Amino acid sequence: METLNYRFEHGTQRLTTGPQVVGVVGSGNLEVLIEPAALDGACTIEITTAAVGFGPIWQAVMNDFHARWLLADTRISINDMGATPAVVSLRLDQAVQTMLGEAS
Repeated sequence: METLNYRFEHGTQRLTTGPQVVGVVGSGNLEVLIEPAALDGACTIEITTAAVGFGPIWQAVMNDFHARWLLADTRISINDMGATPAVVSLRLDQAVQTMLGEAS
């Protein structure tokens, strides 16, 4: 297992609803917990993954996610069991959309 931590500053979009969980930890999938948090305008992401050694790929996916949403005062925790970058992006977008009330 590997734990990766990212922090993105200067977000502009704050989420105000309670914590949400999307996805299911399982082979080739992941679980995302997203919640508002007092982080001085930052968004933090902690990833626990079974796929060790993919830090540069995770960094690219997190950079892309941050550029799309520009979240502020948001904490995200990811439990991963080998999800592909496309699945990671899908789950992260699903988590934000759930917080915004756009997903069912």
